[in-house]
Amino acid sequence: MAEPCGDGGVQSGGDTVDALKLFRKRSDKEPAGNGKTPEEVDSAPSGKTAGSDPFRYKMDYPCLGKCLIINNKNFDRDTGMNARNGTDVDAAAAMQIFSKLGYKCQVANDQTVEQMKQLLRDVSMEDHSKSASFACVLLSHGDEGIIYGTDGCEKFEELTKYFKGNRCMGLVGKPKLFFIQACRGSELDDGSLIEADSVEEQTSARIPVEADFLYAYSTAPGYYSWRNTYNGSWFMQSLCEMLQRFSGELELMQIMTRVNRKVALYFESSSNLPGFSGKKQIPCIVSMLTKDFYFPS
Repeated sequence: MAEPCGDGGVQSGGDTVDALKLFRKRSDKEPAGNGKTPEEVDSAPSGKTAGSDPFRYKMDYPCLGKCLIINNKNFDRDTGMNARNGTDVDAAAAMQIFSKLGYKCQVANDQTVEQMKQLLRDVSMEDHSKSASFACVLLSHGDEGIIYGTDGCEKFEELTKYFKGNRCMGLVGKPKLFFIQACRGSELDDGSLIEADSVEEQTSARIPVEADFLYAYSTAPGYYSWRNTYNGSWFMQSLCEMLQRFSGELELMQIMTRVNRKVALYFESSSNLPGFSGKKQIPCIVSMLTKDFYFPS
């Protein structure tokens, strides 16, 4: 059974969606900094030499990095958003797997828009020079291009901008991974039946500020994202399972492809709301990564 969040839907056990009601524009202007060249980026930590594989991210840093988990479950009444039952299961699973991978995890529950922005801003200003990467798990309501805080919504880019190459120098040239469990619209996927059957690096060039990001969305643009109120979201269940099974063996994009397959083939909604049963979902990976990324084995 399901609960379509965001428009006063029924709260009951089963599958539900992380939906949106409205969007309110915000702005947060900050001065930009300078970028780094690939030579500076690929400079290894003290006592180390640069990796021999130019197509693989260096991992010989003192730590893997920080993983920030923002878990928004309860929302102010005037937002029109229902409680996201089942999200605590997602947060606990993310905490467990990312800690096991080697990340230093921090969990923040029920954050307002300003709290989310301040938290991400503060984390971006930490010393990441000894970290190999950064990861962020966002669990909330949303719509295309926006994420909800407990008191309203904000453009997704306003939350990720603090980690771009002209602001967060310690992560320039390093993977910045964002995993987003939230709706991206209100379309439903009915599914369809199927029948079984080197370019060398330019060491003198500057790196684009948008480079080395991975945005792993739980669903395709325009669609609902399903969450089981007891077991957690389809996407987070699949992500944590595939990270558990294949980290240290497969490259990250291979792992994410397996996440896509798991969600696409092994989940289908069951709802007591008319028109919400038998629906499907496919995650969406947007990658600006410039190298292969392997979690430590």
